[in-house]
Amino acid sequence: MTEKFTRWDAVDYLETEEDMALYLDACLEEDPGDGSLIRAALNDIARARGMTQLARDTGITREGLYRALSSSGNPELSTVLKVIRALGIRLHAMPAAAAKPRRGSRKKPASALAEA
Repeated sequence: MTEKFTRWDAVDYLETEEDMALYLDACLEEDPGDGSLIRAALNDIARARGMTQLARDTGITREGLYRALSSSGNPELSTVLKVIRALGIRLHAMPAAAAKPRRGSRKKPASALAEA
């Protein structure tokens, strides 16, 4: 008896919108800085949702989406944003580290000057 193996595909596990958002969030965090992991995650999410419908929602051809989100693709930021919006995912920014208090000369508030 021979065992049959199939290639692991993230698409098989992206069942809910929350799954997709958490997956993209993790890939944003782990991306090496060249966008390759983000592009791959968007490709996986797009395939899980349906590339044809995504093409309609973005106004980009299906072939164009496959090309842009492929491992050799280099999508423009506008394309990435169209795809993210069409997928119903929102991005937001936050500081990478907690803000540290500034040191140096800061002007004292007017109320502090009046008391002195």
